[in-house]
Amino acid sequence: MPQVIVSLSSGLFISFEGIDGAGKSTHLGRLAQAFRDSGRVVTQTREPGGTVLAEQLRQMILQQPMDALTEALLIFAARRDHLQGVILPALARGEVVLCDRYTDATFAYQGHGRDFDLQVLSELERWVQGAPDRGGLVQPQCTIWFDLPPAVAAERLAGARLPDKFEAQPVAFFERVAAGYAARRQADPQRFVRIDAQQSIDAVWLDVHAAMQQRGLLP
Repeated sequence: MPQVIVSLSSGLFISFEGIDGAGKSTHLGRLAQAFRDSGRVVTQTREPGGTVLAEQLRQMILQQPMDALTEALLIFAARRDHLQGVILPALARGEVVLCDRYTDATFAYQGHGRDFDLQVLSELERWVQGAPDRGGLVQPQCTIWFDLPPAVAAERLAGARLPDKFEAQPVAFFERVAAGYAARRQADPQRFVRIDAQQSIDAVWLDVHAAMQQRGLLP
């Protein structure tokens, strides 16, 4: 079971997860503004990415063909640089970090979608996110999962833009990814907030905002 680090000053780490087309990026921006309105300093970031090096790795991961192990190694390399350069410093300053995808995406996309060894991913997670002096793994205090049927996501993405190599995958791939997210939630239910992303944009936002209030994260 992943351990959440909550001892980094008064910082708050929230990740946004979901298959492509679930609409999480839209609500990340709205939640960032809600935190700013409440007086918090917010760092918005994403994975893979968030630093110069990690953004370069992102382009390789999203565009270049490679086997699943190479893909996983590059993702965790980008995550390590992102943690050291952005996430941990922001948390140490007491900021709210809102991250568009984090490790749950790796288990969902590479582990379940690409059928890669989950034990290897767990070992990489331990190496990259391990912080024994702080009691475990660097994980979000809260993960907002935008749960959307893959067929609906495919309709939303159709013709939206030139797809990357993941967005171009068939619906069966995203069904495995969705199952991967469900498995991560089952393994760590206290961390996850499930949002029905098939609702209207405004209804989804109301659910996100209410969940943050219920957890005492927003006034």
